[in-house]
Amino acid sequence: MNRLFVDHLTVLDFSYLHPTRGIVGESWILDIELAGKLDEQGMVFDFGDVKKVLRDAAEDLIDHKLVIPQEIDGLEVDRDGNRINVAYNLLSGGRIESKTPESAIALLPCSDITIDEIQPILNEHLQSVVPDNVKSVKVTLREELIQGAYYHYTHGLKKHKGNCQRIAHGHRSKLEIFTDGQRSQLTEYQWAKKWKDIYLGSKTDVIGEESHQGTPHIRFGYEAEQGQFELLVPSPSTYLIDTDTTVEWIAEHIAQTLKQQRPQNIFLVRCYEGVKKGAIAER
Repeated sequence: MNRLFVDHLTVLDFSYLHPTRGIVGESWILDIELAGKLDEQGMVFDFGDVKKVLRDAAEDLIDHKLVIPQEIDGLEVDRDGNRINVAYNLLSGGRIESKTPESAIALLPCSDITIDEIQPILNEHLQSVVPDNVKSVKVTLREELIQGAYYHYTHGLKKHKGNCQRIAHGHRSKLEIFTDGQRSQLTEYQWAKKWKDIYLGSKTDVIGEESHQGTPHIRFGYEAEQGQFELLVPSPSTYLIDTDTTVEWIAEHIAQTLKQQRPQNIFLVRCYEGVKKGAIAER
């Protein structure tokens, strides 16, 4: 039996529903190993096909989606044609409601969204798309090793032409802030704490405010190319900015806020969107 591997095949950026934390943004790096017989090219599977077929299949399952553990107690799911409505009363108080095209949701057969739970599901999914000579697929999911501050955030970009338009997808992202050319880890940790498990929303996308279980909530909604999107989130888990929530605008927002607070200093902000990509703003 021959084997091949591809490390860091892709990064799966998504958000998931947690019973107490609410909606949590996440980024997992995907490594893959295939075992099988050599084909007529002398290969287990062409690297070009691995990067296309398996990467695409993995991303189609959960990337840029709201991932829901369908075995969670109290979950409410209603389908209407190609649309799906999901609702859940959080154990920590408050309520999550999502009303979107079905393509924006991944309902998976588990009770918790963790690497240990999702790895075998993804493994089985990828095994179904490889040629017959590939006898086994081994998936390894891992988080980026971050030495410093990071935060989990969820957002949606209604103007985006691709899957970023989905109202509840997210990232696990590190943050680097320099004050007058010197790394300011205290400031980084302050922002990371403020944005722990946060929904970063644009003020223009707010369509209502309401209360559930004594907790104030914000309802977001917009029309995008893929359809109509709506999301209800507890207000304490949201942070509103004046612009869209692209990583460029997020970096700009942090830099501008710091500059307003301390106009005598020069700030450089490096915001990451998941792994190894992001934006820089300087004020």
